[in-house]
Order: sequence, then C-alpha cells, then structure tokens
Amino acid sequence: MTSEQETLQTLAAQISQCTLCALHQGRIRAVPGEGPADAELMLIGEGPGYHENRQGRPFVGPSGQFLDELLATARLRRQDVFIANVVKCRPPDNRDPLPNEVDTCTSTYLHKQIELIDPKVIVTLGRYSMALFFPKEKISKIHGQPRRIGGRLIVPMIHPAAALHQPKNRALIEEDFRRLPEFLARAEHAASQPESPADDESPAAEQLSMF
Repeated sequence: MTSEQETLQTLAAQISQCTLCALHQGRIRAVPGEGPADAELMLIGEGPGYHENRQGRPFVGPSGQFLDELLATARLRRQDVFIANVVKCRPPDNRDPLPNEVDTCTSTYLHKQIELIDPKVIVTLGRYSMALFFPKEKISKIHGQPRRIGGRLIVPMIHPAAALHQPKNRALIEEDFRRLPEFLARAEHAASQPESPADDESPAAEQLSMF
C-alpha cells in the first residue's frame, strides 16, 4: 500500500467520525469517496443521497447506475476512477448544502483528496462541484468544455441525477462522457509538456493552483 493510499484511508476514517458541521447530526453514514489513489480521473458530485447515506458509498442509487453506464461509454470502469462529493454527509431532506457546509467539507477533506490523488482530469458533476472551479459560470453554458486549471484539466458536466428525468440533459451528458477518452489523452499530452502560465484559463486558477 502506498503512502497516498494510507493517507486516503486515514482521511476516510476521519470523515466517518466528522462533527465539524451540522450535517453529521442527521447522517446514517458519511460518504468519504472511493477509488484508487493513483486514479487519472476524479469525479466530484454534490453530496450523498438516500442510498449513499445508508451504504456509505458514492453514487450507488439510480444516478450511480447511470454513472456506471456513462463511464462504460467512455471505456472506463468505476474501479478505475476516484469518486467523491463536495459534502460527505447527506443534507436533510435532500436540501442544497449551505455555504458553510461546503466550505468546511471542501477545505478539510476534498482539497486534501485532490492533492493526494493528483488526477490529470477532474469531472465536476452538477453545479456545486462546478462552482469550486468556475464560481461565476452556469452549467448549461459550459458543460463538456474542459479548461486547464492548476496543472490539470477540469471538465464541468451535468449531474447524472438531473439527466435521468430530462431527455435533453441525458443526451447532453452522454455526449460529454463519450469525449472523456479525448480529454484524458489531452491531459496526458499536456503533462508531458513544460508548464506555462498561459495553461490556466480561469480566474479560479490561481486559487486552485495548490491542488
């Protein structure tokens, strides 16, 4: 086991016992995230839902089944990628996470996970994870359009849950996922090139360069 894997496991144990914000009061199980420590692709959702709260694993409900199908269209398997969420505990009644909950969970856990895994590509699923990298953008305008931030490719995408009930959204996210091999190849090529300040294409790049 590598030191990164050990640290991720330690972090997961901390998440499972976390009481830093009010979300822990209503959870059944925290959802730290899962996947290999050396994953080239990291998917970041918004927060656990009903099924995730019970199993302690990310994307295990209907949207998770759809996500598995989406990964298959990109010739990827769940075990090849790291899957995490912005917040690690389910908000009550599936409400949106509050700003302080997002800030606490990301600064304490998610940023450390990104640093440890150091993926070449991050796919944000939904507007809350997108806002970590593109705070002033709208998902309807920039989905499927990768930008290089902090030395890696960030690809905003529509959340699978939002696509399940809207045929238009479903077609859009399927099309975006089919391009994932292209994005991974682009990131692999960029990693072999000398870094340039011009690589970063977002105002958030400076803030996120630590990742």
